[in-house]
Amino acid sequence: MAIVESVGKIPLQDPSEEEFGAADLTWTKFGTAEHHDVVALIPYDRVDAFIIGECSNVECPTRFHIERGRKRTIGSLKEYKDDEYLEYRLYWCSFGPENYGEGGGILPSRRYRLNTRNRAARPQSMRGCTCHFVVKRLYARPSLALIIYNERRHINKSGFICHGPLDRDAIGPGAKKIPYICNEIQQQTMSMIYLGIPEENILEKHIEGIQRYCGSDAKVSSLASQYVHKLGMIIKRSTHELDLDDQASIRMWIERNRKSVFFHQDTSESDAFILGIQTEWQLQQMIRFGHRSVIAADSTFGVKRLKYPLFTLLVFDSRQHALPVAWVITRSFAKPDVSKWLKALIDRARSVEPGWKVSGFLIDDAAAEIDLLRDIFCCPVLFSLWRVRRSWLRNIVKKCSSIEVQREIFKRLGTIVYSIWGGINTALALEQFMLDFVDQTAFMEYFKTSWLPKLEMWLSTMRNFQLGSQEASGALEAYHVKLKAKLFDDSHLGALQRVDWLVHRLTTELHSSYWLDRYADESDSFQNVKEKYILSTSWHRALQIPDYAVTLDDRDHLFAKVVSQKDSSLLHLVWNPGSEFAFCDCSWSMQGNLCKHVVKVNMICENLKGYQPSMSFRSFEEVLMDLWRKPVDDSFALDLSLACTHQMLDQIQKLVELNNSADIGTVVNNMPLKWVSKKSRTYIGKPSSILALPHGSSNTKSVVVHKKNRKRKRLSRLR
Repeated sequence: MAIVESVGKIPLQDPSEEEFGAADLTWTKFGTAEHHDVVALIPYDRVDAFIIGECSNVECPTRFHIERGRKRTIGSLKEYKDDEYLEYRLYWCSFGPENYGEGGGILPSRRYRLNTRNRAARPQSMRGCTCHFVVKRLYARPSLALIIYNERRHINKSGFICHGPLDRDAIGPGAKKIPYICNEIQQQTMSMIYLGIPEENILEKHIEGIQRYCGSDAKVSSLASQYVHKLGMIIKRSTHELDLDDQASIRMWIERNRKSVFFHQDTSESDAFILGIQTEWQLQQMIRFGHRSVIAADSTFGVKRLKYPLFTLLVFDSRQHALPVAWVITRSFAKPDVSKWLKALIDRARSVEPGWKVSGFLIDDAAAEIDLLRDIFCCPVLFSLWRVRRSWLRNIVKKCSSIEVQREIFKRLGTIVYSIWGGINTALALEQFMLDFVDQTAFMEYFKTSWLPKLEMWLSTMRNFQLGSQEASGALEAYHVKLKAKLFDDSHLGALQRVDWLVHRLTTELHSSYWLDRYADESDSFQNVKEKYILSTSWHRALQIPDYAVTLDDRDHLFAKVVSQKDSSLLHLVWNPGSEFAFCDCSWSMQGNLCKHVVKVNMICENLKGYQPSMSFRSFEEVLMDLWRKPVDDSFALDLSLACTHQMLDQIQKLVELNNSADIGTVVNNMPLKWVSKKSRTYIGKPSSILALPHGSSNTKSVVVHKKNRKRKRLSRLR
């Protein structure tokens, strides 16, 4: 095979098959006689088809993950070779590069080892496979991708086949019949076991997954049955106590689960205990749903009951449900400590996706380090009312016996919060509120102790920051309720004061529950799990209520009636409709939750006259008005305000158009950005001489070329 030294001499290949692999391509030696690689050139939009084809290799079925990635922007290089990359990604077989099977001890890829009379079981992943390849999107020709295959064989460092039907040492004598149990199948099986699904159903789904790789066989079914049964027994017998001492136990867990720990700081005289947990699946979801989107926080969970409070970072998935992507267990929320683990988390995401960026950060605690969040995430900070609303409503219902008093107190508190934009003296309003309800001693004692000293700080945060929507509040509350149900139902004496118990619950039951929810939704399987997942938030449950089931008080706008969907003879009464502080008499609302009846009534009221707008819309309106409001003495500030306002409105219009469109292609075609035709020819590696002109030059061509590069850069970001 001759060696070529230029990318231009490598033939472009585009196989006709929908999916293709390395065997379908003709490979070329590229480089010099001393150092060269085996490469192939394909269209960039066929890279996914190539990866899927490689995963479907009959001899070694597998998955490939991105081990490393880098990215450049067009125009960032002044001189470049013809093989320079615009995007660089290193794909590695998911059975490597580490080898957790050596030594035969307890494997870091799992906390258990299958006890069998056959020789020691090999792990389901990480067998030291060295198969990997690089995909370069060419800088000079962005529509093409150069594939560099460094190692095509699925072998370990010793040169032996390490997985698949040709691996003689895998999983005892049945390895040739069951060549591969991928992480997805294993996680699916474990999730179903944790959720208490019957073993027959688990086995059925497990065999379906295995048959995708090795076909139908009686031996497969027999060994799969043994595997599911043994895995179920292992999970049932597993314990969170790896050591009697909690500190020693958690250190052992960290050593065995290094890939799931993104930050750890042990307790010392100067440092507080911090443990940041993020599994590989959670990292993938954070990159997928957090990029150019909103990340939210459920802060200080379990302050009174857990040994260390739990801080959760969440993203909003394709259905706008809150999905936990990182857990931080610590008592310290000092700025230096928060900065440490936040930077470690972002560095981890950007090591996989260098261009990862957040568009907004939604907080639920007015005492959060807002300046730190702005500096690290480089995005605006929003504030959610769900924690304030839930805390007030729960204590009102708990400490006030009369439902009429409960309604009125909740409405008056809502009026005080709404008054942050009305110029009303908050101190006088609070004083009058406490005088009017002085007979409600239990609630007033709670309010004076827990809220009055810090209420001005909370109201100031609501006034100065954009407020989150009802949908976001419902999603955050749904996560909080689920977390509470999973953690606080344990009868183990003293378990709440052990960190290893908390970690065990988070990484097994809670993680498995969210994994199965997402899998059921995306694969359209487990219909009962999918339906329960879709209706897990009050927003989605409200969408199930038809408009005709809601009757409004058209005269005084004091209440609304909602017909129950389960029992048409039952009516739910919603007082103070149209407000975030509406009060419903249903059982779910009386527990302090945001119920579907309140959400549905507010959905209808937002389009009617005579009802106040939602607080999130009102705060957004205030932001626009502040930008638009004419400065007193500074005319340039007015220009800047108008520019920012129009830019924001344009972005909102584009987002609304994108959300309402059934075909994204029509939206893209209507975008004003267009490619500028090339004015002069350039040579590979040598940019046009016009680009070398300084910005201060009066040459008009310089300006044109500069604008062209900016447009190319903006289009590349859109992609």
